Amino acid sequence: MTESILKVENVSLAFGGVKALTDVSFEVPRGSVFSIIGPNGAGKTSMLNCISGRYQPNSGNVIFNDKIVTDLRPNDRADLGMGRTFQNLALFGHMSVLDNIMVGRHHLLKNNWLTGPLYWASPAQKEELAHRRYCEEIIDFLEISHIRKSVAGTLSYGLRKRVELARAMALKPQLILLDEPMAGMNLEEKEDMARYILDLNEEFGITVVMIEHDMGVVMDISHQVMVLDFGKKLMSGLPDEVMADPHVKRAYLGIEDDEEETVKEAS
Repeated sequence: MTESILKVENVSLAFGGVKALTDVSFEVPRGSVFSIIGPNGAGKTSMLNCISGRYQPNSGNVIFNDKIVTDLRPNDRADLGMGRTFQNLALFGHMSVLDNIMVGRHHLLKNNWLTGPLYWASPAQKEELAHRRYCEEIIDFLEISHIRKSVAGTLSYGLRKRVELARAMALKPQLILLDEPMAGMNLEEKEDMARYILDLNEEFGITVVMIEHDMGVVMDISHQVMVLDFGKKLMSGLPDEVMADPHVKRAYLGIEDDEEETVKEAS
């Protein structure tokens, strides 16, 4: 049986009287691409925020690598090997692409304000060079060498999405959380992003938890899929099994069983 890198146990979250998540539990196998789908307002981003530490659940636990991280801050979870991208881009628009990616290495720096003034005589210089080399590897991997010195705020939306993915990869995470990585992209950009996600999963060995509305992408690259509806887990399983389930069709696609039979007969 595949080991789980992430376990979510009976997580509930409410904002005042509004329940965003209700008693949600699931496990993510190490080395997998795990997609979370559901209608708008189903609680998908709220779940990612509970996993990453932006939100504190009212009850339940988040367990990462067999360690309960429910009370840890986002930066502490990053130290443990958890990376994150956002639905709304969170880049530093005035900084270069390379500098944005280097920010992702900040928590790995061992030198501090005491050794900084001795930059040339301390290990700080070698450390910075090593971090830059790793960032350059990511830049080559994501095919953004031509914009490495460009100001992030001047780039197209699709390229900025790729830069944000690069910064999350710079954390050298074991688990990466992607919130709608293909939202707002054209077909070609989506195909490129899907390929990068598969490659970072297979070549870098990074486990992926992804929220995505494009069902074609979800079906093509996911190992497992979980469906949320009104903050509750409908089901979890293989992509084909999930998409064939009548409850999922009704909640997510708006298709009733009799409608599906009518469509089949008409075709």
